[in-house]
Amino acid sequence: MNITRPGFSLAGPIALPENEVQLWRVDLGAVGPEEPRWQQVLSEDERARAARFHFSRDRQSYVSSRALLRIILAAYLGAEPRELSFRYSEKEKPALSGAHAAQKIEFNISHSGMAALLAFTRGREVGVDVELIRHDFDVEGIAHRFFSEHERQELMAFALEERHAAFFRCWTRKEAYVKATGSGLSLPLSQFDVSMAAGNINALIATRPDATEAERWCMREVPGGDGYAAALCVLGRGWRLRAWSEQERVSCSAVDDVQAP
Repeated sequence: MNITRPGFSLAGPIALPENEVQLWRVDLGAVGPEEPRWQQVLSEDERARAARFHFSRDRQSYVSSRALLRIILAAYLGAEPRELSFRYSEKEKPALSGAHAAQKIEFNISHSGMAALLAFTRGREVGVDVELIRHDFDVEGIAHRFFSEHERQELMAFALEERHAAFFRCWTRKEAYVKATGSGLSLPLSQFDVSMAAGNINALIATRPDATEAERWCMREVPGGDGYAAALCVLGRGWRLRAWSEQERVSCSAVDDVQAP
């Protein structure tokens, strides 16, 4: 589940239990040179989109992550990667279409820098986000524009040297929630509160105007790799995370009961 070599292949089918969320990580720098191989897996429209990228690194990241998404999905489904087709919601959230949609596999993907994270569930909405932690911009200014009042106050409580990491913990958690709900830019980032605490496994604090919405979701920090922040948001409880980092399983069963089994 940690893809770090260009010769990666995957024989299916592999299991994706209904009570499990599986998180894969891709080292885009390592697999990028295999672009000609990955291109063969893509659909015509995906190859056309790849050709529009101005920079080769951006094109390779898109091609690699999209091809590996197809390869992993195909292994779950017992299908061929090129056979898969996708549909997109009004807010551009992707989902399987055609005959494979009946298996109810949900997925989400994010990439930043040289890392990509891919999350897979069965019958549960899911969102994942990973961000390279940068120190070259005004986190206070961006937080003032997009974060809630609670989050701005929490950010300013961190020491200066810790604020960039805290900012990206907040940003990835907010993005994971927006992606999981499929709301896109129509959901203001200030309309819900997340925690910035490191390692938090109950990170969605409040939702507005419907306060009960927060109880429907499980949001937690996940490993993104050295120098990265990452978060996962999943609909419902009673599932376990199988993480790429240690093949570990951590459960999410109730709002205040998230623990190792």
